Amino acid sequence: MDLFNALQADDYEQVVFCQDKVSGLKGIIVIHDTTLGPALGGLRMWDYKTEEEALNDALRLAKGMTYKNAAAGLNIGGGKAVIIGDPKKDKSEALFRAFGRYVESLGGRYITAEDVGTTVQDMDHIHMETNFVTGTSSGGGVGDPSPITALGIYKGMKAAAKAAFGSDDLFGKKIAVQGVGHVAYSLCSYLHEEKANIIVTDINAEAVERAVQAFGAESVEPDDIYDVDCDIFAPCALGGGINDDTISRLKAKVIAGSANNQLLEERHGKVLHDKGIIYAPDYVINSGGVINVVEEMKGYDEDSVLNKVETIYTALERVFDISKEKDIPTAQAADNMAENRIKVLQQVRKTFIPHNKNVIE
Repeated sequence: MDLFNALQADDYEQVVFCQDKVSGLKGIIVIHDTTLGPALGGLRMWDYKTEEEALNDALRLAKGMTYKNAAAGLNIGGGKAVIIGDPKKDKSEALFRAFGRYVESLGGRYITAEDVGTTVQDMDHIHMETNFVTGTSSGGGVGDPSPITALGIYKGMKAAAKAAFGSDDLFGKKIAVQGVGHVAYSLCSYLHEEKANIIVTDINAEAVERAVQAFGAESVEPDDIYDVDCDIFAPCALGGGINDDTISRLKAKVIAGSANNQLLEERHGKVLHDKGIIYAPDYVINSGGVINVVEEMKGYDEDSVLNKVETIYTALERVFDISKEKDIPTAQAADNMAENRIKVLQQVRKTFIPHNKNVIE
């Protein structure tokens, strides 16, 4: 990889390679953009096959966090970190404390958090070396953020339904939910309260049965979920589920779910647009989790969190309006919205200098 060309292509600010021989730390911190504030993004621990694979993942995820945070209206930039290693075998207090020292060395430009392969205990170990970490056991949040994330998905789904059907009422709507993990189970609870007809699937049979018993949901086999005759398809499992094969099978008019990276390729957003399917871009609709994290950083106030999550509805309304006005895919419209917010504030910061800053040293 030509690293600097890759960084210049998407205007990354900084990449930090972290190693500690004693603990075995091999990590990468990527700061994509701090126009809106310090870069916030979780720490992923994964047994990457190569160092280049780890770097590519960190770069992709950091840029994604910039767009997610900007679209959510947060005064936070985008970043991400990865540790190369098996999260089941290679963890230690020393490893995460060594990583914490690297985070501390950045002086607040990057704030880390829990992600795939890391836990609250890992964040506690990082916290022994730095305060630039969230999701610790003493963080003062609400614990499991899944209900907050699910509330945002529910509000976003209603906005998408309004764009597709003319009303955000989900009463009687057939909604196919792919994956019934913590977030999706909470989402089903909201849908059940609104008397939607729920169809669920998951590779975990117990999770499916739980949803069937609690919400009177219908169940189908995992691969059959794409063929369900439904109004709304909610991908809440792994990414990449919206692809050439599955789009041709979908009968839904709306796609709105919690999964990350739902489109296998960027071009699939245009395919959905051309077919008249309303797609709620994943990083906009699932931003309840990062909203929750930012509120924890400020000093947790549940009412403030809930009010902020409500704005996911209006954010998606803006996305759908841009998509309609410019005749572009909703994924592109969301990118435009996020990029425009960053661009405007870049200009503001160039124009207005804090009065107490001595610009001539």
